[in-house]
Amino acid sequence: MTRGVLFSPLARAGRRRHKLRADSWRLRVFLTTDDRRLITEMPFACIFVSDFPVEALLRAEPDLRSQAVAVLEGKAPLQKIFAANEKGRRAGVSPGMTKLQVEACTDLVLRARSSLQEAAAHAALLDCAQSFSPRVEDAGCGTVLLDLAGLEPLFGPLPKIARDVARRACDLGLEANVAVASNPDAAVLAAHGFSGVIVIPEGREAEQLGSLPVEVLFMNEESLQLLEILERWGIRNLRALAALPDVALSERLGQEGIRLQQLARGCASRSLVPVETPLVFEEAVELEYPLILLEPLAFLLSRLLEQLCARLSARALATQELHLDLTLGNTTDDVGTDAPVRPSSGQGRAQARQTFHRSLRLPVPLLDPKVFLKLLQLDLNAHPPGAPIVKICLSAEAVRPRATQGGLFLPPSPEPEKLELTLARIAGIVGPNNVGSLQLLDTHRPEGFRMNRFAPGQRQKQPARNENDKSSEDAARKQNEGAVTALRIFRPPGRAAVTLREGRPVHIACPKRKEICGEILWAAGPWRSSGDWWEQEGWARDEWDIALQEATGITLYRLVRDLLSGQWQVEGSYD
Repeated sequence: MTRGVLFSPLARAGRRRHKLRADSWRLRVFLTTDDRRLITEMPFACIFVSDFPVEALLRAEPDLRSQAVAVLEGKAPLQKIFAANEKGRRAGVSPGMTKLQVEACTDLVLRARSSLQEAAAHAALLDCAQSFSPRVEDAGCGTVLLDLAGLEPLFGPLPKIARDVARRACDLGLEANVAVASNPDAAVLAAHGFSGVIVIPEGREAEQLGSLPVEVLFMNEESLQLLEILERWGIRNLRALAALPDVALSERLGQEGIRLQQLARGCASRSLVPVETPLVFEEAVELEYPLILLEPLAFLLSRLLEQLCARLSARALATQELHLDLTLGNTTDDVGTDAPVRPSSGQGRAQARQTFHRSLRLPVPLLDPKVFLKLLQLDLNAHPPGAPIVKICLSAEAVRPRATQGGLFLPPSPEPEKLELTLARIAGIVGPNNVGSLQLLDTHRPEGFRMNRFAPGQRQKQPARNENDKSSEDAARKQNEGAVTALRIFRPPGRAAVTLREGRPVHIACPKRKEICGEILWAAGPWRSSGDWWEQEGWARDEWDIALQEATGITLYRLVRDLLSGQWQVEGSYD
């Protein structure tokens, strides 16, 4: 009986299922073991900008890239060199030198350190990284880490991604080193030690990083005592540090020595700390001399707008609102000459400075720096600052780009950029309150409307009409068939002197329109209307239709009397 159960088809099926389950478990274990390298391989990229304070200034003044530049820090006369570019170091400039020591270098360009420009440059570096990966770590001033896991199907192989990241940083005005490695620390060391773009394959970190000097481990000026100890030992590069015995190194330098050795071998492991940066797009520049004329201001605005648009484009965004803040200098300075004027120093200057604010609101999202520049120029020509400018701050409100689709049966519409420029030019001639689209107000007041900003939108669909509405419209159309009289409105209406007899107009004289003068042959009215009596701008008027004898015949006019002021006006003529 037992043998029958063991060899029954049901028992054989159970053993087969048990065997398949075991084989599938072995298969899963085999795949995990074979693909462990692919699963644990999580590439990271590091973007490092060497001489970041200098690069932040060169981003605002790209014409100085071919010259030796040094950045000063401190207050005069105790200013010292904080950083210098490669050409400046070749000229003998090093950090810590005083301004008096470097003034002998005639080809050296000196600039004061600007925290505003450094903040804008670092924000642009974060925008560059976040345009490729959603997981980005802010690793310090001029250094950004990003996770490249899963990006190869989107952007291609890792070498191509690294080159694209370097190209994007260059488009944002920063010359950066880009390194790709299997862990963040190895990528940071490679970006600090090698110039250009480098991709380190997994497992070859120690080989690639071995030639770097040991100073790259102490870029943050921490544990400099350990650096002195390593120099006394004769450790000059990472390869020599990685070759030291672990136990002996731990006995002499402790856990910090082991950590440095793991960094030198490229085997340190840690998780990325993503940063959530707000969508703030702002560019600022502090001027060495006050700006008086609008032409040099337009030159600087053009550069700031190009940087803003490049950052917005990197994040696939556009803008519909621009804010311009100009910090004005002392109004007592000489603003009548074209020569640059130095701002006055002291507490009085800080009290005299004011902020001039202008906002530019667009009907649709745009991303064209030339259009923005022209609109700002037209706005500043109409509303000049009125004082020397010592600081410029330009910000943009980020929105999604405009998504439009043309129709085969819709008339072509003008481009929003050209239309906005045309409206701005017209507003500069006739005034901003006389350009836009009309909106009828909910009132019985004649010509009650409001001028709104013109924004091209989609056509509104007309509500469906039923048969009763159509029949009533047809009956009204048949009833109104015949002669149609049109009223031509005079803008502005002409003021008139009217003679009354028994409360009715009998004679009229209009100084601005000589033809409207003489005896009134016929008058109909008055038709009285009023409204908005509960507000300050209440109105009340009487309307008359009058007939005058002219050389060409009898002409009909509309005569209006304002009951609040008592004035008579000729509002228009009938055809």
